[in-house]
Amino acid sequence: MKDESIIETETNETESNETDVESTETPDATVVSEAPIEEESTDPVAELEAKLEQSEEKYLRLYAEFENYKKRTRQELDTERTYRAQSVLRDILPAIDNIERALAQQGESDEFKSLHKGVEMVYESLLHSLKENGLEVIEALDQPFDPNLHQAVMQESDERKDSGIVLEELQKGYKLKERVLRPSMVKVNE
Repeated sequence: MKDESIIETETNETESNETDVESTETPDATVVSEAPIEEESTDPVAELEAKLEQSEEKYLRLYAEFENYKKRTRQELDTERTYRAQSVLRDILPAIDNIERALAQQGESDEFKSLHKGVEMVYESLLHSLKENGLEVIEALDQPFDPNLHQAVMQESDERKDSGIVLEELQKGYKLKERVLRPSMVKVNE
């Protein structure tokens, strides 16, 4: 029995030593963990500066994108305002052609002349209003043929004029500002 009590005592002393070791390790662990905190105390400043730089860069990019968006939107609105009448003007062009054909008719009676004068006044007023809204007649006669402005439907040979010159305008062409609404139908010199 004596041997057993000695073994128990030694075991208890070993356990108490281990406990002491554990308790001494804990303060050492705390000291060790405090050292990285001191090192990290300088790192958070650097991290915050890096985050600030990233945030500033993000802000500048976002600001630039927004400015580009505003510029693009402004340009689209200007273009829309400039060409908003395009579809209406395109629909009016056949009516203008018909008025021009009516004005090309000849007559001798006083009634015809009076009617002709009235139609001519309406035509001039309509053209003036359309010009105020940006409609332009495309000049074609005696001009060099331009496929962007003219549609060649016939060719003829005239030795007095250079090759590629418009000899006759069969139907007027119109532009709205810089856009062609309808090209001029023309006869071109070979």
